[in-house]
Amino acid sequence: MSYCIYTTKPISQTNKTEQIMAKLFLVSFLGLLIAAYGVAGNVVYDKFNILEDMDIVEEDTDFLESPSWTSEHGGKVLVNVDSFGAVGDGVSDDTQAFRKAWDTACSTRKSVLLVPPGRRYLVNATKFKGPCAERLIVQIDGTIVAPDEPKNWDPDLPRLWLDFSKLQGVAFQGKGVIDGSGSKWWAASCKKNKSNPCRGAPTALTIDSSSSIKVKGLTIQNSQLMNFVISKSEAVRVFGVKVTCPGDSPNTDGIHITKSTNVVLQDCKIGTGDDCISIVNGSSTIKMKRIYCGPGHGVSIGSLGEDNSVGIVTNVVLDTALLRETTNGVRIKTWQGGSGYVRGVRFENVRMEDVANPIIIDQFYCDSPTTCQNQTSAVQISQIVYRNISGTTKSKQAIKFACSNTVPCSNLVLSNVNLEKKDGTVETYCNSAQGFGYRLVHPSADCLSSHDKGSILIDWKDNAELTEPTEDHIIHTEL
Repeated sequence: MSYCIYTTKPISQTNKTEQIMAKLFLVSFLGLLIAAYGVAGNVVYDKFNILEDMDIVEEDTDFLESPSWTSEHGGKVLVNVDSFGAVGDGVSDDTQAFRKAWDTACSTRKSVLLVPPGRRYLVNATKFKGPCAERLIVQIDGTIVAPDEPKNWDPDLPRLWLDFSKLQGVAFQGKGVIDGSGSKWWAASCKKNKSNPCRGAPTALTIDSSSSIKVKGLTIQNSQLMNFVISKSEAVRVFGVKVTCPGDSPNTDGIHITKSTNVVLQDCKIGTGDDCISIVNGSSTIKMKRIYCGPGHGVSIGSLGEDNSVGIVTNVVLDTALLRETTNGVRIKTWQGGSGYVRGVRFENVRMEDVANPIIIDQFYCDSPTTCQNQTSAVQISQIVYRNISGTTKSKQAIKFACSNTVPCSNLVLSNVNLEKKDGTVETYCNSAQGFGYRLVHPSADCLSSHDKGSILIDWKDNAELTEPTEDHIIHTEL
C-alpha cells in the first residue's frame, strides 16, 4: 500500500473546505433522492443522473519531504533525543531527555526532532506544548514505550501519556512505534473483571488544540485506553497509520475524534478492542478513505448524549473500507435523554466480512453496569446515506435502525446494499425510522416509513447549511 501526506491549506481556507464538503454531500444526497423520485415518475431523472455518481472531490496530497541527513541536514536543524541524554535501552527513564529535546526543537525554526531507529525509549506521561517555531518535524523511527505498571503512573496526568498541544503546521512521521504497554491496565479494567473498580486510563497519543497537523506512517499499539485522540483541532491529516491492540482489550478505540473539524484519515489499518474509529461531539467535516478495520467494534459516530448532554456531529464520509470480523460495521450510537443531532453522513463502498451488525443505528445505547432509564429526549439523526455496501453478516438482523420513539430517525437512504448470512436468512429491523431504499437493497428496507419523499427533499434543503456547535454544547464523551 502506498501512503501519502496531504499538503494542508492555510487555516484561512478551513471554512471554504467545510463549505465545499457540505455542498458536495448535498449534491450526492440530492442525487439519491432525485434518482428515487425519477423512478417513481415524480421528476425528469435524465437531467440529473450525473449527480447520482458524483464523488466528493479528492483533495490534493503529496509526500512530506523526508529529512535529509547531509552535513547541512537538508536545510533543517537536527535535534536528536540521544544528544540530550536518552539511553534507549527500554529500561532507563528517558523522559527528561525527551522534554529537553522538545524544548530545543520547538523553539528552533525548521527543526527535526529525531527518535532514532533500533532503540526503545522509556518515557513517562508528558505534555509537549506549543506553540513552536515553524516547520517542525517529529521524526519517530525508534520505539517509544510507556511504563507498564499502573500504580506508578504520574497522578497529575492520569488520562494522558504523550500529549501534544497548541501546535500549528507540525508533521509527525516515521516508521517508529508508540507502545502503551497496556496489558496490566486492561487486566485492571472493570470491563475485564467486574470486581475491579471502574477507573480511567491514559490515552497513548493525543493531538490537542492544534491545526494543520500531519501524521504519517506511525504504528500505535497496546494503548492503556484510547490509542490516538484528535481533540479540539482542525485541518488534521492522518495517512498510513497502523493501530493495533488485542481484540479483547477494553476501551482501546483506535482513532478517536472529538471537537474537531476538517480531519482526513486515509490508508489506515486499525485493529482494537473497541471502535476502530469513533467520532463524537463537536466534530464536523470528517473524511475517512481506504480504511481497514478488524478486530474491533467498527466505525462509529458516538456515543453521544450520555448524561443528558448535547451531541452534534455533521458532514462525515467513510469511502472505501474493509471491515473484517468486527462486532459492528458502520454504527451511530446515542444514549437516551441526550439532545443535538447527527446529520449529513455517507457510508459508501464498504465491504463487510463476517461482521455482526453491519449497518446499525442504536438510539438506546447503554454502556453501563446498571440499566438505563427510558427517556423521551434524544439526539436527532437524519440525512444518512448507505451506498454500495456488501458482504457477510454474523447477525440475522443485518440492518438495524433502533431509533427513538419520540425523535425518529429521518431521511435514511440505502442504495446498492447486499448483505448475506452464510448459514441463514437476513432481515432489517426498524423502529421509528423514516427513509427509503432504491435499486438493490438486501435485506429489504421496506420496514422504513417513507412518508412524503417530497418533504424529505425540502427538509434537506432547509438544513443544508453546516451548523457549528457552540462552545457550551461541546461535551467529550469517552465511550
